Amino acid sequence: MTGFGTIAVHGDDGLVPGQAVAPPIVQSATFSAESDEQFTAIATETRGSAFYTRYGNPNHAQVAAVVAELEGAETGLVTASGMGAISTVALALLSAGDHVVVQRSTYGGTTSLATGLLPRFGVSCTQVDQTDIGAFERAMRPGTRLVLVETPSNPLLELTDLTAVVELAHAAGALVVVDNTFATPVNQRPMSAGADLVWHSGTKFLGGHSDVSAGVVVGSAELIERVWQTAIVTGSTLGPVDAWLLLRGIRTLPLRVQRHNGNALALAQALEAHPAVGRVRYPGLPSHPQHALARRQMTGFGGVLSVDLKAGRAGAAALLAGLGLAKRAASLGSVSTLVVHPRSMWAGIVDAEQLAASGISDGLVRVSTGIEDTADLVDDFLAALDKSADPGQPGGGPRRGA
Repeated sequence: MTGFGTIAVHGDDGLVPGQAVAPPIVQSATFSAESDEQFTAIATETRGSAFYTRYGNPNHAQVAAVVAELEGAETGLVTASGMGAISTVALALLSAGDHVVVQRSTYGGTTSLATGLLPRFGVSCTQVDQTDIGAFERAMRPGTRLVLVETPSNPLLELTDLTAVVELAHAAGALVVVDNTFATPVNQRPMSAGADLVWHSGTKFLGGHSDVSAGVVVGSAELIERVWQTAIVTGSTLGPVDAWLLLRGIRTLPLRVQRHNGNALALAQALEAHPAVGRVRYPGLPSHPQHALARRQMTGFGGVLSVDLKAGRAGAAALLAGLGLAKRAASLGSVSTLVVHPRSMWAGIVDAEQLAASGISDGLVRVSTGIEDTADLVDDFLAALDKSADPGQPGGGPRRGA
């Protein structure tokens, strides 16, 4: 296999017109034809990039080619957001009377799609504990068409045994769709475990700079064509400039992920030893109950961790208020470290009952490590924790040299 760094830089070779080293932005909504025959050809081409940008665009094709090769998939498709990607997949592959299995611990938008929107169209849903393979098996029905998987999960960092779930789902005639946003293809390739489709919120690690909203889904040409046929109806279209920004971010993905991984592990180790912390959730820690599975199906443990503060919501609030380098913001995967209180953020996405069942506590803080210097980042968090325990102590910034 060609290395990730080479794929990130050269995965779209042959799709860049002319001799430009950086691909040009093709800011055109529509494309002309020189004859009736040519117009018919471009108008009926599947996932073409020279007819109408809702159908495809050269910048779309470049991004899709790179992500598909990174994931080990045949081809791909871009959308205007990660939720645009998974919603389009669901609408493309499900019909009234079908059944979906989804994890209980997963991104709130995915939960809302599976348990709120899809049932309105006659699609039933069963939520399962992703750490229990038996739960997946018990949830399968004759009408099960999709199994939606996220590993590691947001925000509890629980893992799904991809090989086991794929085997169960395929035996039941269902497709497995994996959200690989947290791990990225650098750390995990679900297609190698037999997943049918892999999707990303490209807004996160793929883009990496908090300056673009995008989604990507990759898989076989047959499945991606079905998704594309729905995408041109729903119109979750990624703009050419955003596609260009996403591609530019992907160029450095392997380098950034290496730093994200290192910062997250160092921070997890430091926080686990602090008396104000009840629990650190990170697959790279030996204390993680699924650490062995993480070592088996991941090559790196990712840039996201979550921390349970012993003081509950008050402790979470004090930590967030005391940080100097980390930014309190939604999203993740940025060059900047981002922190958020998930229970507050998701209160408007899922109902109170679903939130209570999710296992997200009032004291939980999700941390997406950036690419800052490791020592500065660790110092920033330790100083904030120290200050929260003793308000009279200075803190809230990096303790250089400490």
